[in-house]
Amino acid sequence: MTEDTTIRLAKRVAEMVPCSRREAEIYIEGAFVSVDGMVVEEPGARVAPHQQVTLAPDATLLEIAPATILLHKPAGVDALACLTPEARSAEAQRTRFLQRHLRNLTACLPLDAAASGLFVFTQDYRVQRKLVEEGATMEQEIIVDVEGKIAEGGLQLLNQGSGKVSWQNENRLRFAVKPPKPALIAKLCAEAGLRATAQKRLRIGRIALSGLPEGQWRYLHNHERF
Repeated sequence: MTEDTTIRLAKRVAEMVPCSRREAEIYIEGAFVSVDGMVVEEPGARVAPHQQVTLAPDATLLEIAPATILLHKPAGVDALACLTPEARSAEAQRTRFLQRHLRNLTACLPLDAAASGLFVFTQDYRVQRKLVEEGATMEQEIIVDVEGKIAEGGLQLLNQGSGKVSWQNENRLRFAVKPPKPALIAKLCAEAGLRATAQKRLRIGRIALSGLPEGQWRYLHNHERF
């Protein structure tokens, strides 16, 4: 099959419905168009005359809202590599998934590669602006596994920063600070006689990791606010 015998899917849909080319693109990007029974989300995909193109009965031209994704990043793993359709949590699978949800994402308040926990990606400029503009004053909760014996007055030293530090158990500290930097937390622990062996971010502002499984992601809901 050569390109000369095919046409863009958007053109085919526009002629079939009929509708404008832009409206056809919206239908396709909204995952409402199938080619030979398979959903195709690329307006520029090429289709041949003999291929069957169908428009879903519930197709709508409503604007597709930008997505914000919450990921439980594993330690030592590139966060972006975790954003696959297969890594959606059971909760995320209850929301209609579009391939475009995984495109043009901005990483907000990133973690060091060695750290794990809550990681935010967004297409929404409002979310991005809030996390950038208020990131320095937004409290984050980080659990830090430590080794060694804390120096005398070490906990007081840790609490001299812009937050609160407390023991979770004999080998784990809880930092509720703004803004936390993994390298700074490790440095503070060292000054207190401890060695930080692992860091996990549990919360950013009012958004918590909660029960999101490691390596999986979900959507930020409309009612949720950082």
